[in-house]
Amino acid sequence: MRFIKKLALTTGISAIAFGNISSTKFEEGMFPLSEISKLDLATAGLQIPQQDIYNPNGISLIDALVNVGGCTGSFVSDKGLIITNHHCAFSAVQLASTKENDYLKNGFVAHTQEEEIQAKGLTARITQSYEDVSEEILNATTSVKDYNQRLNVIKNKIIEIQNRAMAADSTISAEVSEMFIGKTYVLFKYKIINDVRLVYVPQQNIGEFGGESDNWIWPRHTGDFSFMRAYVAPDGASASYSKENVPYQPKKFLKINQNGVKEGDFTFMLGYPGKTFRHRPAEYVNYQQQYLLPYTSELYSFQNKQMLLAGKEKGRETELSLSTRIKRNANVLKNYQGKIKGLQNIDLLEQKKQEDLALVQYINGNKKLKSQYGNLMKDIANLYNDINSNAFKDLWYVQIYNSSNLLRVAANLNKFKSELENLSNDKRSEYFESNLPILKKRLNEIYASYDIDVDRELFKDMLTRAVNLPANQKFKFVESKLTGFNKQEDIDKLRNNLFQYTRLKSKDALYGSVLSNVNTTLNYNDDLLTLEKEIRESKRVNDEVNNKRDALLNKLMADYVTVKEQFLNKNFIPDANSTLRLTYGHIMGYSPVDASYMRPFTTIKGILEKGRSDNPDFQYNAKIKELWNNKDFGSFKMEELDDVPVCFLYNMDTTGGNSGSPILNDKGELIGVNFDRTYEATINDFAWNKDYSRSIGVDIRYVLWVAQKVDSANAILTELGVN
Repeated sequence: MRFIKKLALTTGISAIAFGNISSTKFEEGMFPLSEISKLDLATAGLQIPQQDIYNPNGISLIDALVNVGGCTGSFVSDKGLIITNHHCAFSAVQLASTKENDYLKNGFVAHTQEEEIQAKGLTARITQSYEDVSEEILNATTSVKDYNQRLNVIKNKIIEIQNRAMAADSTISAEVSEMFIGKTYVLFKYKIINDVRLVYVPQQNIGEFGGESDNWIWPRHTGDFSFMRAYVAPDGASASYSKENVPYQPKKFLKINQNGVKEGDFTFMLGYPGKTFRHRPAEYVNYQQQYLLPYTSELYSFQNKQMLLAGKEKGRETELSLSTRIKRNANVLKNYQGKIKGLQNIDLLEQKKQEDLALVQYINGNKKLKSQYGNLMKDIANLYNDINSNAFKDLWYVQIYNSSNLLRVAANLNKFKSELENLSNDKRSEYFESNLPILKKRLNEIYASYDIDVDRELFKDMLTRAVNLPANQKFKFVESKLTGFNKQEDIDKLRNNLFQYTRLKSKDALYGSVLSNVNTTLNYNDDLLTLEKEIRESKRVNDEVNNKRDALLNKLMADYVTVKEQFLNKNFIPDANSTLRLTYGHIMGYSPVDASYMRPFTTIKGILEKGRSDNPDFQYNAKIKELWNNKDFGSFKMEELDDVPVCFLYNMDTTGGNSGSPILNDKGELIGVNFDRTYEATINDFAWNKDYSRSIGVDIRYVLWVAQKVDSANAILTELGVN
């Protein structure tokens, strides 16, 4: 793999945003590939040449990295074997599970490649190259004064560059990522692998031990790991799932070090962290704290209660169908609750206000800056006042389609009908026949996690939220259906009518009657379809307003970062944006509250201590207790603990998307898999702190111990070169 080295950087913001970065100064940072050469990792503890991590002119460790299903994974054999988290494979395992073959509960081990099963819905994405395209994009905006038009020019230019790259090389996917909002843009090229298969997934009481009770909590005892394999066509090209496909041969795979690490050891991580928002003003933090975080937390708490109740009442089949939705909601819910607590604990809003006040004083003290940026902070404040005035309405639009699967079905059917209606009569039948399978594929995915009783309650909740919006944010398409005498009766009546008379509530009814031919599809309508159209049109109008706000925000944030760099006289590392990054640090515990210290390793003993029969989150495999009682630790015991280490802590800078990232030792060997942060560190998205920012990984010694002693996954161990 040969990376284009244009990002070593000469254009615009890039030249001033990145500079010489000293590891003695900094362990905060999710460093882009272009900055790795500027780090002094040897002083921090790295024992291999820094170029072995990233070599733009040859093969290096970054060639072993892969983005799989929105998580990070890494190749650990020359046969396309990938290690990542259990929770990253969760949705694929759920889709493969049935009451008869409950892989989610019982786990799955393929003893041969022929036994491996398709990981539905998952693809693997490998970074091939990157190139700074900031100059080309920003040059296109030179003569544009209108902010909305400027943002449209940027968006169109991005699409043009992406399409040009893919036209030049049909084997890649191209994506332009914004590194600094409104200022720096990088073209990434990816190889996409469409055939990913499940190889080894531990039992749920190992891969999810502690469940939501322990989520974002330390100490942790979760075996959050899984193995998958990437497959390609015999000629090496990306291909859909097929028995003829062969394992992908990566250019690099990671070596496993089964001796692990100890407290104080240097570590580093490569991965695809999602989004962070550290270069934002006080108004942004206020919006998060007052609107987005509490609204979403309360909503997801209600939704999960309804889904858990339905699973309990209806049995395992319903539990399985709803499990992925519940898990995703629960993860976000606890994360957001942690952020709310963290924001309050460190009073980040007040810190940001003080920083912004000092920035205003700096601007006003410099004639040139005042002429250029004198109104910057006032403009930012005015814009956020506008955003906040519509916040609850905007959040409702964000969540409505996520909340109701039935509404998503209606949206897909309405779109299909609209496409048919726009065709001439002689072309409709051909279009219908060729596109119906595509529509049904999308609908099948929605119905896979659909439960009518859950949908009824969630839909009612969203209608109630719409009715209770502030006066200036109410929806005409809802208000027009209310009598004004009794809100609750109106809501119940509206919801009941929508569900009673629509054929969409049953997949069989929809497929058997509505979608039986082109005429029945075109002729069918009901109140749910009408309501979905009204919601969609109202959302379109609202989006136009928000797009104008986004355009102005794009320009204001670009100016904010520029002047703040000058004020602080420091180099900023761009916020994470799902592109490949490096972070480094050390194995270490922390003190979350006064007079306490959290040690950096947990053990199998802790699993037994937590084990409780009355709480399903803490029920463990009986074989684990038998093995521990017999001190059957094999070659995976940590002498200092006289036990097998299960999870460990480190002060590396991580966020969402780092799930599954390989944790590497000073020689670049795999010693664990990242899966979480501590509760105090959920605030990492907004601020990193050396005292409380700790992330959590599963120790490779526990992964190998479970594979060998509990699940007898011998084929995997042989492939990994482990005795």
